[in-house]
Amino acid sequence: MGATNDMESPESFELAVEEAKPFLLEKDEEESQFPEPPILPEPKAMSKGGFLGMSPKLCLAILVNCLATAGIVFVNKQIFSNPPLRNCQVAFAAFHFTITATLLYIVSRPRIALFQAKRIDPLDVLPLALSMIFNVVLPNASLAFSSIQFYQVVRVLVTPMTALLNWYLYHITFPLQAAYTLLPVCVGVAVLSWYDTKGRGRGEGHADDAYTRGTSPVGVAFALAGCVASALYGVWIKEFHLRLRCDSSQLLLAQSPVAVGVMLYVIPFSDDLTAFPATGLGAWGLIFLSGLLACLLNISHFMIVNEIGALSSTIVGHFKTCSIVAMGWMVSGKPLRDGSLVGIFLAIGGIML
Repeated sequence: MGATNDMESPESFELAVEEAKPFLLEKDEEESQFPEPPILPEPKAMSKGGFLGMSPKLCLAILVNCLATAGIVFVNKQIFSNPPLRNCQVAFAAFHFTITATLLYIVSRPRIALFQAKRIDPLDVLPLALSMIFNVVLPNASLAFSSIQFYQVVRVLVTPMTALLNWYLYHITFPLQAAYTLLPVCVGVAVLSWYDTKGRGRGEGHADDAYTRGTSPVGVAFALAGCVASALYGVWIKEFHLRLRCDSSQLLLAQSPVAVGVMLYVIPFSDDLTAFPATGLGAWGLIFLSGLLACLLNISHFMIVNEIGALSSTIVGHFKTCSIVAMGWMVSGKPLRDGSLVGIFLAIGGIML
């Protein structure tokens, strides 16, 4: 969850919407066509006065979330280094959605009761489920053809794209002064794209493996398309929350099975199914490890949002972005003098301003 991982929850895209709010000038409340959302309980840590005195449970959740986020990016990168599996993007996403739906169903049962499930008509969430498919498949495809640092940094474009979509779809404007703050983000991603595709990202003395390859133009195209899909998904999540009067967990539980059903129909036409019989035990181990990390990621994210709220958890998201970029840089073997380092600082620094 979060813009930093394979299976990102609605809360992760709510963060992009919340981060985009400084760029938006909201319309009057009476112009809204949707009813007020249900009043949700105040986050526990916020009701105690903020981040000071974090509980051991919260500290553990943050640690697990950070490790699972970094782990799933590197594991998925290794999985997609296998050419046949690289052509099974939809099946891989369906596997993760199935795990997510199963996990949410289990934790919604009365014995655990992390949240209460809500019955929602599948047709009501079909458009959102379709956007969720693109939101996961396109970034995964970009990871298959990109360096880890490029894959992670380009995700910061989700925030400005969310603001632009709000302007285009709902005519919500944003002040010119705020728009200027987006310039270093866009310039940073452009600089990183240039250097990462030009040098192909390989450090001297390193084998040509999954972590040292740079970014191809195909990876850039998938990454930018994935950012648009993620921004649209984030904007629609807010709308569907209000329309269906449900929280993020209820919405994700309702749309995940619908998305899996759609993908089961698409898989025979989009994926190379001959890859699975030839997949070795090591690759299957990585696939199931990716699913386990997705479970840990989702559960820890729910705990963090429950403790400190969705907006406050952006701090954790920024830390994860910086950590994954740093680790991706180290394993790539690229020298610090590489020009793409300038792009990384511009992009991440701009989004954190």
